Amino acid sequence: MSSEPGGGTPDILPRPDFHFTGEVGRTYRDSDPATFPQPVQPPKGAPNILLILLDDVGFGQFSTFGGGVPSPTMDRLASEGLRYNYFHTTALCSPTRAALITGRNHHSTSFAGITECATGYDGYTCVLPRNCGTVGEVLRQNGYMTAWIGKNHNTPTWETSAAGPFDRWANGLGFDYFYGFNGGDMNHWNPVLFENRDLVPASEDPDYHLTEDLADKAITWLRKVRSIAPDKPYFLYVAPGATHAPHHASSEWADRFKGQFDQGWDAYRERTIERQKKLGVVPAETDLTTRSKGLPAWDSLNPDQQRLYARMMEVFAGYGAQADVAMGRIVDAVKQLPDADNTIIIYIAGDNGSSAEGGIEGSLCENMFFNGFAEKWQDNIKAIDELGGPKHFNHFPSAWAHAMNTPFQWTKQVASHFGGTRNPMIISWPDRIKDAGGLRSQFIHTIDIVPTLYEVCGVTAPSVLGGVPQKPIEGVSFASTLDEAEAPSKRRTQYFELACNRGLYHDGWMASSPSFVPWDPNRDENWDPDKAPWELYKLDGDFSQAHDLAAEYPDKLRELQDLWWAEASKYSVLPIDWRGTIRFNAEAMGRPSLVAHRTSATYHEGMIGLPDAACLPMLNKSWTITADIEVPDDKAEGMIVTHGGLEGGYGLYLREGKPVFVYNFLSIDRPTFASSEALGPGKHELVVDLVYDGGGMGKGARIALSADGKVVAEGRMERTVPIQFSLGEGLDIGMDVGSPIDFTYPLPFKFTGQIEKVTIDLHPEPAAAGTTAKSEVLEPAE
Repeated sequence: MSSEPGGGTPDILPRPDFHFTGEVGRTYRDSDPATFPQPVQPPKGAPNILLILLDDVGFGQFSTFGGGVPSPTMDRLASEGLRYNYFHTTALCSPTRAALITGRNHHSTSFAGITECATGYDGYTCVLPRNCGTVGEVLRQNGYMTAWIGKNHNTPTWETSAAGPFDRWANGLGFDYFYGFNGGDMNHWNPVLFENRDLVPASEDPDYHLTEDLADKAITWLRKVRSIAPDKPYFLYVAPGATHAPHHASSEWADRFKGQFDQGWDAYRERTIERQKKLGVVPAETDLTTRSKGLPAWDSLNPDQQRLYARMMEVFAGYGAQADVAMGRIVDAVKQLPDADNTIIIYIAGDNGSSAEGGIEGSLCENMFFNGFAEKWQDNIKAIDELGGPKHFNHFPSAWAHAMNTPFQWTKQVASHFGGTRNPMIISWPDRIKDAGGLRSQFIHTIDIVPTLYEVCGVTAPSVLGGVPQKPIEGVSFASTLDEAEAPSKRRTQYFELACNRGLYHDGWMASSPSFVPWDPNRDENWDPDKAPWELYKLDGDFSQAHDLAAEYPDKLRELQDLWWAEASKYSVLPIDWRGTIRFNAEAMGRPSLVAHRTSATYHEGMIGLPDAACLPMLNKSWTITADIEVPDDKAEGMIVTHGGLEGGYGLYLREGKPVFVYNFLSIDRPTFASSEALGPGKHELVVDLVYDGGGMGKGARIALSADGKVVAEGRMERTVPIQFSLGEGLDIGMDVGSPIDFTYPLPFKFTGQIEKVTIDLHPEPAAAGTTAKSEVLEPAE
């Protein structure tokens, strides 16, 4: 096996088409014997690869790096392999994942942010360029079997429907098999999943949990392909949704941590750094950074707040512990194969630091954050016994995220500081790594993974892939660290930028300029990047960024600031953009859309799982839903049309024959408009009219529900969803795929009649005041 870059595989992929090189006569009798084109053979001795990427994990979260959440799988791999304590991500999921699979900086791959916030600048479109080929595609064309299990957050939102195109789905990015979800997060009890391009039917297992399902599918794929082709190496990329919100964990898992976090986040940080020092994953002289500005001290909370927040952390710990055990089942399957020792396992604990998006007081519905609203603990404590269960999209308070990132400042999103970007990485490879249990402290970035894999696999990074000249790989291989603890760090410079949080590493120095606190989605439009403060740290002797040297070394700071702007220009970081929640509104941003400029759409029974980005934009305007249905009797039941799920949206359904319309305002209010009379057998026309007040975003509206031309319920709502209905659920006709819009019916709530069609019409201009019939507005469903 070649250990040098360019180990003999072609520089141009795909390889030329087969051409018979023998003599060809008039017939086969006077021709040379025929030869077939042969399957591509991988480089001799090429290792198998298992790449695991957890979601939203802090440096001080799991026990392998000193945290309070047990991680036996990480422990096992670390004991036989290497721990890396200077590995860096981009501070956010889509950007890190694009960098991970391409070996290029996230702006170079057009992933400045998540797909739901894309804008029309080169570094910001979230459309992966053809000149940034993926490691999956390169390995596949060099003889590897490839699979991607779990989260895919690298497909443009407007390309995620059944209409395609599919070339930027996981299958189109070089992965022969995909099982998982397209988007940033997913309900772990009622997920919307795809196997390759096909929507997966909901599980009927009462104990179903997404983490276990993903592990099962990874093991099944691995065993299947190795049974068929035992001599072919595999590349298995596993990206579970954990520990991203929603923090979904059964009481069985959460209760294992009863009372373990009652001392709070400040005490957790102090205990964690001491454990980290004993483990050697931070230097002995490391100082614990001060609590990030704006976060409350644990002792400042009242007993009810402490009780609620401790339980939220118990649920989070159970969620994370389950994920590591599930990853262990995959590792076990790998270890049972004959060539287990020639398998490189890369286990990255997080695509960014732990998330503060639950806000200062925690959250029952993360979609509140993305719509620009804060939650109150007084409301959330009412659901303390339901945390982690299927009724909530819960997320712990920001201060717990900060504690998970011990010993660093800040959290996910804050790319200027290591709380957002420093993640644990463990590498196991028994055939090569001899320093079992060793520690590596070279400065490494996510973009360095791909060139390292190419080097150890003996694969050349192609200059042309699929006819497209490729951008040079921007990462550098750290393969030498597998053999040498003191191998020099090959990365001298690395820029960081995420939502205007800026950082620049250069030759042991780190310049850092945070912009906005990550727990507030709202932004000051008058913010000035030239007036934002910068800090300066010398990492040799200051592992945690605890001592700001900006005042002491102003010339060094200016040098790094200037270098940041140079790197930003080089890698398509400009123009920097500090807009907040408005970027989630695809219509406002002008993103491509299958429904752009349309004001009407007609759907038929069988349309399920239509992604939000492929639906008509119904927010901040008037609209009408018209459903033509036929029912067999006056007891017909089931969903007619729904958009969204437990975290927001609407649903029109029949219950005991009676039409019901529910508007779910971000899970905290569910105004319900219901007829008091059942529909008789036969054909009917149901109409829901929403007349929007106008005058801005998220304003009030009037609702009228009609059956066969007669208003059967109506009323007023003082607020509507301003930015997005849901996080991962779209539109369904005839049943409810994913989570329920309310909790008054069992899933999938398949309609027992027939649906001829459902038409949605938009009325962008505010309409006049509507109907006058008496309304029947029910209390929000429990």
